[in-house]
Amino acid sequence: MAISEEQVQQTARSLIESRRRSNFPPIDDYAFLSDCETTCLIASNGSVEWMCVPRPDSPSVFGAMLDRNAGHFRIGPYGRNVPAARRYLPGGIILETTWQTATGWLIVRDALVLGPWHNNFQRSKTHRRTPMDWDAEHMLLRTVKCVSGTVELEMSCEPSFDYHREAAQWEYTGKVYEEATAQCAADPSVGPTLVLTTDLRLGIEGREARARTRMEEGDQVYVALTWSELPAPQTFAEAAQKMWTTTECWRQWITLGKFPDHPWRSYLQRSALTLKGLTYAPTGALMAAPTTSLPETPGGERNWDYRYSWVRDSSFALWGLYTLGLDREADDFFAFLNDATTGPDGEPVPLQVLYGIGGERTLTETTLDHLSGYDSARPVRIGNGAYNQDQHDIWGTMLDSVYLHVKSRQHVPETLWPLLERQVGAAIRHWREPDRGIWEVRGEPQHFTSSKIMCWVALDRGAKLAELHGELEIAARWYAIAEEIKDDVLTHGVDADGVLTQTYGGSTLDASLLLAVLTRFLPPDDHRIRATVLAIADRLTENGLVLRYRTETTDDGLSGNEGTFTICSFWLVSALVEIGELPRARQLCERLLGYASPLRLYAEEIEPHSGRHLGNFPQAFTHLALINAVTHIIRAEEASEAGRFVPAHTPTTQHG
Repeated sequence: MAISEEQVQQTARSLIESRRRSNFPPIDDYAFLSDCETTCLIASNGSVEWMCVPRPDSPSVFGAMLDRNAGHFRIGPYGRNVPAARRYLPGGIILETTWQTATGWLIVRDALVLGPWHNNFQRSKTHRRTPMDWDAEHMLLRTVKCVSGTVELEMSCEPSFDYHREAAQWEYTGKVYEEATAQCAADPSVGPTLVLTTDLRLGIEGREARARTRMEEGDQVYVALTWSELPAPQTFAEAAQKMWTTTECWRQWITLGKFPDHPWRSYLQRSALTLKGLTYAPTGALMAAPTTSLPETPGGERNWDYRYSWVRDSSFALWGLYTLGLDREADDFFAFLNDATTGPDGEPVPLQVLYGIGGERTLTETTLDHLSGYDSARPVRIGNGAYNQDQHDIWGTMLDSVYLHVKSRQHVPETLWPLLERQVGAAIRHWREPDRGIWEVRGEPQHFTSSKIMCWVALDRGAKLAELHGELEIAARWYAIAEEIKDDVLTHGVDADGVLTQTYGGSTLDASLLLAVLTRFLPPDDHRIRATVLAIADRLTENGLVLRYRTETTDDGLSGNEGTFTICSFWLVSALVEIGELPRARQLCERLLGYASPLRLYAEEIEPHSGRHLGNFPQAFTHLALINAVTHIIRAEEASEAGRFVPAHTPTTQHG
């Protein structure tokens, strides 16, 4: 649909006006921190506005992102809210904010601290995966250095426990003013115990711990917030050492990857670090996002809790990391799935759509009606009702991820084979039935074409895995069923123009059909693939960005419109490369990279006419699709002289 220049300008003006009126930061204003056990979001004014401890799916202790009164933790210059610059230190998830005032300059660094593995005398009660060299120290560390002039520094820490349902009570717990402890005022057993340690002089003002001092050039201070028995730093030198160790841990990890020597390298690295930050190290789970209820529609009801592990999202994310040579996370995730599909007595349990990051199977969805919601978008939800939906794509996404992971080794681990065999069996039993599809529609179940395609993937990849495992008769049987599914899709899921349709016998387009080419359901030169990709590019876009589907023609059980799904736009980039439309793919990819947040993060959606980020943030699905799209383009350009294209998920040793 063509948009006039006047409409674009009007949308931009209304966006600027809405941001001026709102007292919530834009979603893409937030920075993301992680230690692979806890996450937090920090606004550009230096305020931690979303943090849940000890786990990312625990109740919040700082929740100003969803209600301006629900808790914050700010450090920065007094009277200043807009920094001179913000960046991540290269190679890690350490945030650096530079402040300029009328009298001087400050540099603030924030990190969730990592250090050497510390459970050396007693086994961890939470870790189920193989211990690594480094581990979370359960500490948010903030260091400040005055690099020029003099600056008035202020610190304010005001937690609010249990999603702002329980007030905090502070008390001094140090010798003088260097330490204070916050607990739930009504019942200390509710929520965590937070300990604030600093070389500033703390004051307690009601529910708030505060500090204020004048810093001169060369002065350095620190503030550490901890929620475990591990010791906090007692001096700035100790704090600086912990910050350096955290930086080194991240750089050791990112160095394991293989990144092309290309101008887009930094986007790939930031996306890889974000995906790693969304993993939960104790179990191997990978979250869809660290937040809940950031709205897909401004002020609307499309607000969901994404702090859980979707089999689909996680499997695709591992595909993205695998593309960059980072495949160790896959071992942990498959172990997590093996745990989740094994009952207490060792009996097999069916695979679910999503799990809690600790492997929880029941994620009852409720609303927090006492919270205002982000910029009045209500309801605020915790839990996710999709956990008990029927979504038939999950077996294919998982088996595809396993196949990518093990094919280079030419070996299927013996402990993994029973799990894989059960998932293929589930696809065989259910592929003919309707489901709620990849987009988890809350309308009636239907025969979604993309679900059938992913069932084909389950049988095809299952057969390939069976061959690797030496089960040749099983492989032959599964290949035959895969062909049966393919014939069914091509009979019922293609319209008169040769375009794949959202549902059997329907006429609606759906961006998930781009998976038909990305999973090799049909070869890229098949006329139905080309027709489908170009139809989506031409008819399912707003201002060039891809919608999941048009809400006016799809019964998803919800009201209101939504933004364009960024993962779908990156899928389109990859699909355009596959069908030989490289210039068009590169143009779209450049545009999408331009929509990244100032810190090169992405929410779930982008409002097409304003560029505003919508939905939970940062979103794993989007970052994995970026990796695959960018790698598609880079490899296609490199291969163009040789006349040979290498798919993005093919391992390569060309890059270092």
